[in-house]
Formats: sequence, structure tokens, C-alpha cells
Amino acid sequence: MSAVHYDSYTDARAHLKDLLDAAEKGRVATVRRDSATTAVVDVERLRHFLASIVPSHTQVVPEAGGWSVFIPGLPVAADGSSFDEAVDEMVDALREYAQDWQERLLDAPNHRDNWGLVQLISFSDDGQLRDWLVGAAR
Repeated sequence: MSAVHYDSYTDARAHLKDLLDAAEKGRVATVRRDSATTAVVDVERLRHFLASIVPSHTQVVPEAGGWSVFIPGLPVAADGSSFDEAVDEMVDALREYAQDWQERLLDAPNHRDNWGLVQLISFSDDGQLRDWLVGAAR
């Protein structure tokens, strides 16, 4: 099976199994609706790719007997009494940011380019997100 493309969502719906099978195998899988073409991609493949191209730029600094975590350029920060607690709090803060982005920030000029980050956050479990923050390979 090579690339899979359907020129309408009705056609894609009729061949949903083929479309999903192609996506799961990493093949190009697309659906056209009006003037837009949408890709169907396996979540784990996309998460792995995003984790490799979206650097975290996380900074963790000791502060006032604890730790602070932030990502320059993002309105997200967290504090904790230990390094691990601060990173865990940052995971929670990133999840809140992703939810806010989905609900109201996606069209804001200073947030709309964070699409890849929001996808990465949404597709990652807490351990994967923690590893991304601290630069651990998983």
C-alpha cells in the first residue's frame, strides 16, 4: 500500500480503515475537504517527531531554598521545594497552558505559533513531558 488520499470526507469515511491503517504504518494519509487537505497521522509518531524538533529551552534555577522552572518566551512557570517537585509543577502548568491555548489563545498573535508545543503537550503522558523538559531521552 502506498500513499492514501481521499478527495472528500465522504470517500474517506467509506475507507476509514484503509486511511487509519496507512497512518499507523507511517504512510502519507490525507483527506481533502473543499479547499483544505488534512493529514491523518499516528499520534505516537507525531509525538516522537515533535519531541525531536521542538526544543524545550527549559531553565531550572535554584531560588529561595527551592527551585523555579520556566521556558523563556512562554507565560508558564512553576516553583517547588525540590527539583522534582518544580518539574512536576511545570508539567501541570504546561497542561493548563495547552488547555488555555485550545480554548482561547490559538488565534492570539503571540501564541498561535505554539501549535507544535501544544500538540506535543497533548500527545505526551506526564513522564514523556517530564523527560522532554529535563532533556532526558525516552
